[in-house]
Amino acid sequence: MKLLKPAIFIFCLVPLVRLVWLGVDGDLGANPIEFITRSTGTWALVFFCATLAMTPLRLITGWTVWIKLRRMLGLFCFFYACIHFSIWFWLDQNLDIQSMWGDVVKRPFITMGFLTLVLLTPLAITSNQWSVRHLGKRWSVLHKLVYIVAFTAIAHYWWHKAGKNDLDIVSIYGAVLLALLVCRLPTVKSLLQRLRN
Repeated sequence: MKLLKPAIFIFCLVPLVRLVWLGVDGDLGANPIEFITRSTGTWALVFFCATLAMTPLRLITGWTVWIKLRRMLGLFCFFYACIHFSIWFWLDQNLDIQSMWGDVVKRPFITMGFLTLVLLTPLAITSNQWSVRHLGKRWSVLHKLVYIVAFTAIAHYWWHKAGKNDLDIVSIYGAVLLALLVCRLPTVKSLLQRLRN
């Protein structure tokens, strides 16, 4: 773990470093804002899927190392989601709260994206050991918000791509998320444990 966690941490920063590199070289395409917004949103979803994958991997392999990586991956999901939102709020909405709120209310895919960030926030804030100890059983109940986040995140992506009639990639993400959530059902969890044995 002493070597693995720093290596994973550095790997998780690669998408951000790549964006900075492309920006310095002027290789962000004809619409840099859209490119950065799309990229950070995609990576937030990738890290969300990776976070959810840690529990099935533990069940299949029996290795607790996956659970030790789950918190870090979840925080990187939140990190990229915050960048995704900040770019939209700063460069698209010019830090105008009234304009931002109007967009949230009027456009369904923006509504779902904003709701996703709102739901991710308490999960990120309470991802530390202090919160686990002090919230007790309430911590587990709170972190079941991850199921709602899975829905809102895919709805955000789906509505955005539906306008362009481009649903192939979002369908793959939706299928992956569904499979990862199904792995949490008690019968499926016991089946995975039996397969390991």
